[in-house]
Amino acid sequence: MAVSKIYFHIDVNSAYLSWTAVDRLKRGETLDIRTIPAIIGGDISKRRGVVLAKSIPAKKYGIVTGEPVVDAFKKCPSLKSYAPDHQLYSRYSHRLIELLSGYSPEISQYSIDECFMEYVPVPGTHSPVEAATLIKNRIRDELGFTVNVGISTNKLLAKMASDFKKPDLVHTLFPEEIQKKMWPLPVRELFMVGRSSAARLELLGIKTIGDLARTDPAILTSHLKSHGQVIWEYANGIENSGIDTRSRPDAKGIGNSTTISFDVTDRETACHFLMELAESVSRRLRKAHMLAGMVSVEIKYSTFEAVSHQMQLLTPDNTTQAIYKTACRLFDELWNKKAIRLLGIRTSKLTSDSIRQLDIFDIQENEKQKKLDSALDTIRKKFGDQSVVRASQLGKEPTYIKKE
Repeated sequence: MAVSKIYFHIDVNSAYLSWTAVDRLKRGETLDIRTIPAIIGGDISKRRGVVLAKSIPAKKYGIVTGEPVVDAFKKCPSLKSYAPDHQLYSRYSHRLIELLSGYSPEISQYSIDECFMEYVPVPGTHSPVEAATLIKNRIRDELGFTVNVGISTNKLLAKMASDFKKPDLVHTLFPEEIQKKMWPLPVRELFMVGRSSAARLELLGIKTIGDLARTDPAILTSHLKSHGQVIWEYANGIENSGIDTRSRPDAKGIGNSTTISFDVTDRETACHFLMELAESVSRRLRKAHMLAGMVSVEIKYSTFEAVSHQMQLLTPDNTTQAIYKTACRLFDELWNKKAIRLLGIRTSKLTSDSIRQLDIFDIQENEKQKKLDSALDTIRKKFGDQSVVRASQLGKEPTYIKKE
């Protein structure tokens, strides 16, 4: 009989705020902003931006991720707000994945602050729980921030487990534990059930995950179409995908996407994530010595409707600026103002960077961008991602590219 695989879901606790706190402490600050009502978000003086992360003390005031910063200050006038730092977060995300790679060859990064990992027995431990605890403690002690680790036989249940009580904890949610640990939870806490879906389910008398699991799937599909079948399966712990390795470089294309933990409803916040993705994708293109001839952007709304659009570049490119500007243009053409839960950038029609051909009018600007990216890549590889940042990214929130 084949032994079932075990999956870990590693989720950084209040990632943006935690990483900002760790960096501040390393720079000599004595106050740990994780211990006070604090958020990472937009500029309150300009009355814009949303809460990207919050401390546990801030959560006690009812502040939630994704709400306008101005509303958060109404709930807690003494709240401290800090601007997001994309380069810093990329640095800590990279360190996390690097550490985890020492424990398993099968890792799939789900977003900048969470990933799935196939469990491999760790010497000196006797169970997945012991191994997860060892890894969690090492992350805390060496990197300075905490994570939750969820453990199960599939990725869905592992992710649900990591969302249990926080911070700095390990939880299991094996199939035999579903009825006890997951079914009593409010239906809105099930992965892939957003606010609108939860409201419709509650109108049907479905208030808990257990209620959903026991509902006839035909009733759900009549109200929620194919999404009804999906969430019924999730409520019953049914999910069979393995570790997704599609983000690894291949001959057909290089891309990345991120699932966002809150509804994105403004362009500025969306641009923050597009910049994050453009940096990642362009860096991998350069590492593979490839140029992209096509850029595509994917948007998945909170209604689970997915749309995508692509554009061919006049000249194949791998600079961050070119990928970002094209992605923003595609985003503006695609976005219908609905709440966004996933953004992705993918490049295709790849060619070797040894056969770059430029229009004479683009040569000077492209070479400047190429040299800039190359210099940044070299410095970051040697001294870390935060060792140098673009001038246009300093003091910006939440988008990090200068508007032109």
